[in-house]
Amino acid sequence: MPRRVVVTGMGAVSPNGTGRENFWKATLEGRSGIRRISRFDPCDHAVQVAGEILNFDERRYVTPKDRPHVSRAVPLALAAVDEALVDAGIEPKSMPREDLRRVGVIVGSGGGSQEFTEEQYRLYYTGHKKQCSVYTIPTGTIGTLASEVSMHFGFRGMSHIVSTGCTSSTDAIGYSYRNIQTGVIDTMVTGGVDAPIAPLILRGFILMRILTSSWNHEPHRASRPFSRDRDGFVLGEGAWFFVLEEREHALARGVHIYGEIVGYASTCEAFHRVRLEECGEEPARTINMAMEEAGVSREAVQYINYHGTSTELNDRIETRAIKLAFDGHAYKVAGSSVKSLIGHPQGACGAAGVSVTLLAMRDGIAPATLNIEEPDPECDLDYIANQARRMDVEYAVANCIAFGSKNSALILRKL
Repeated sequence: MPRRVVVTGMGAVSPNGTGRENFWKATLEGRSGIRRISRFDPCDHAVQVAGEILNFDERRYVTPKDRPHVSRAVPLALAAVDEALVDAGIEPKSMPREDLRRVGVIVGSGGGSQEFTEEQYRLYYTGHKKQCSVYTIPTGTIGTLASEVSMHFGFRGMSHIVSTGCTSSTDAIGYSYRNIQTGVIDTMVTGGVDAPIAPLILRGFILMRILTSSWNHEPHRASRPFSRDRDGFVLGEGAWFFVLEEREHALARGVHIYGEIVGYASTCEAFHRVRLEECGEEPARTINMAMEEAGVSREAVQYINYHGTSTELNDRIETRAIKLAFDGHAYKVAGSSVKSLIGHPQGACGAAGVSVTLLAMRDGIAPATLNIEEPDPECDLDYIANQARRMDVEYAVANCIAFGSKNSALILRKL
């Protein structure tokens, strides 16, 4: 009999709020974290806005001596993990070694330390070779990101990275769920982090013509999932992490439970590096597989957390996939995209969506999708447009779609 897996801790560092409750309050109030880029001068770029985190004190998590040797993703992840552990009542410093061996870490990240590597090349090619980090290779290797979390907190269980593009953190949570479900381990620290706001990374996304350049003058209106006038997503950064536990383990500790993970599935269209197949069959199949594992009918689902990137292609095909997966019920199930408020934090976006979904279950209110100003005939479902909505959510789908034809979905249940 598979073991049951619950979420007992949550932490968030987001463009629209640092800390879980600050993030959630801003999200419900519709406060955008998208602004003009301040980390570097964006004047030479066609796109000048991003979901950038301001006023975050990296020194609380990485010393000034160590900061030149790690990527920005490291302090973001450590802050979110620290909050999740406190929330779950876990104190690593007081845990004996045997207990630390029973806590694993799986981090989802699409770019990992790409901005750190970009900085090393900048130093090298601008005559500052001596300033290049002695840890250029290990820090630039994506797997070290999970090690930074494990080393900081002393966890001695598995320490893995999942990097599957935009589905990275959904898959990281899914793999953590599987490891607990099958009895490999009792407790997992998991979620996602990405910090891709750097000049060359921005330039690369611009070359793919998938970022919006229409709203440099009004950043808060730039991310427009499902609106007819959308023309690309907004690059974002952030970290969202969770503590997952076997249910009986959590009950024995007497801790608060946000909800239960009851299904997970992942597929690949095997179609294209960045485009989606028009039919929407594989993302629909992913959702159906996850619901089948959960033993949940489509009629039982009240809320969908959409991938909702704000690209013309994604939003249209994701809508088509939901119609395939839910049949006639698609028009009766509400959903929203948090990317309208924070931009697209790449591999961390699935974890951001899971956090929003669990908090919606907790408080009985679902956040809105902002900036739906012109209805799109091909995006005609209930996206909770522009204003949060009171609703009870027992079952929800957290959906993700990635570069490389990947699709992943989680089914969450309120306890």
